[in-house]
Amino acid sequence: MFHKVSALRTGVLSAALLASAAIATPAAAEGEVNIYSYRQPFLIEPLLEAFTKETGIKTNVIFAADGLAERIQAEGANSPADVLLTVDIGRLDGAKEAGITQPVTSEVVNANVPAEFRDPEGHWIGLTTRARIIYASKERVAQDSITYEELADPKWKGKICTRSGQHVYNVALFASIVAHKGAEEAETWLAGVRDNLARKPTGNDRSQVQAIFAGECDISLGNTYYMGAMLNNEKEPEQKDWANSVKILFPNTEDRGTHVNISGVVMAKNAPNPEAAVKLIEFLSSEEAQHIYAEANNEYPVKPGVEISELVASWGAFKPDTLSLDEIAKNRKTASELVDKVGFNDGPQS
Repeated sequence: MFHKVSALRTGVLSAALLASAAIATPAAAEGEVNIYSYRQPFLIEPLLEAFTKETGIKTNVIFAADGLAERIQAEGANSPADVLLTVDIGRLDGAKEAGITQPVTSEVVNANVPAEFRDPEGHWIGLTTRARIIYASKERVAQDSITYEELADPKWKGKICTRSGQHVYNVALFASIVAHKGAEEAETWLAGVRDNLARKPTGNDRSQVQAIFAGECDISLGNTYYMGAMLNNEKEPEQKDWANSVKILFPNTEDRGTHVNISGVVMAKNAPNPEAAVKLIEFLSSEEAQHIYAEANNEYPVKPGVEISELVASWGAFKPDTLSLDEIAKNRKTASELVDKVGFNDGPQS
């Protein structure tokens, strides 16, 4: 059941309410679309407000940090979900493999979103891209270029911070290493990075930048948009100090390029409002929405020709790795197994 929350125009349901919300069969209604979202409310509210203003279609949103795909699966034919907004190819492809999606057929979407950012069968559609880069201390790291391979160099011993090796952001990066180098070389590399860690993997991407600011490590893995999130954080102004203490290094710009992943959307298999769902997906791929994504979220648009924000442009241009997202998805299982095999999350072994 969807509940209205007066504080939020889009009707965002908190994780606490989500846990207690009863499963109900909604009456299909034209003029509204039901959204399950892993993306935080502040990131999508500007987009949904613009969508409603343009189309008149009401948006009902349930937000949670996890469990939404499983909820759709459990709800089955009675699910009220029309679309699922999420991040990372692993989660998008996982939703398809779980059988909770249906293909989207839209000439508008196909024209707006390049084929490399769409599932060949139409089950998932990329909406933005983000690069997984290196945050480096301005004070303690002199070099202005780096490679992922270099993270295993002993010169970084005790100087690297990262979140869990099993987090989807890292698994996707590690899967790209498997795809490029093979499982054996990827395992050796992962063990080398593990032994260069300053501490056991913990926290999120922002936590790693905080650790650099505090002198606990010199470099960390992170997604590009977190720099914008920290610099624009008025509620926790100390995050601006964290961000200003680091510089962004785009790895492997001289060879294959920097690992890039996506945020995206799937249409639920039993969507009660399929026409409104397709309209929402088309809108999110439009120039207007892509511009909002770029300015509000500091992400890279997937629609060609849409300019990145001034802040993102200030980080410099980079060469993206052209490895297909399908190839990354295929190697995620191997990457995850290697993380456990080398004891990555146990921290340095020597």
